[in-house]
Amino acid sequence: MNISFLGNWRKRRDSVFGVAVFTGGDGDDGHEGLAELLSECELLRAQAAQAGVRLDDSAASLEALDQLVPRWRDDEETVAWLGNDAGLYLGTVVVRTVPGARWEIWPDGQPVVRLMSGREIDVVEAGHEWAASGAPELSQLYAEVAEG
Repeated sequence: MNISFLGNWRKRRDSVFGVAVFTGGDGDDGHEGLAELLSECELLRAQAAQAGVRLDDSAASLEALDQLVPRWRDDEETVAWLGNDAGLYLGTVVVRTVPGARWEIWPDGQPVVRLMSGREIDVVEAGHEWAASGAPELSQLYAEVAEG
């Protein structure tokens, strides 16, 4: 059913999808727990499994994700949630494979990956861009981060 005023109302009240994490401390145990929490990515893992892609926290799995047919792009809500998960998964791969990389939380609760150089990568934003348009490719972004 097409109700014009409802469509206009939704446009003015776009839902904001994002991830906010609040932590109580900065100890190493906290970073391990945070990494575990952020690596769940349930929607992305389900989508990948349906397509026969195994997410094993490797750079190769990012390449496999880049090859998925983006059937989710027809559903704005799925795009938003999948974008979160894709960004968190990208961050998980970086943290687990790039020496010195670790999760950090900005004061607003936004999780980012901090490299040993001090550079911070907003992986959630990158995940949203990937889910919505396919660019940048997750594997390409990973390669750039892993080089630097």
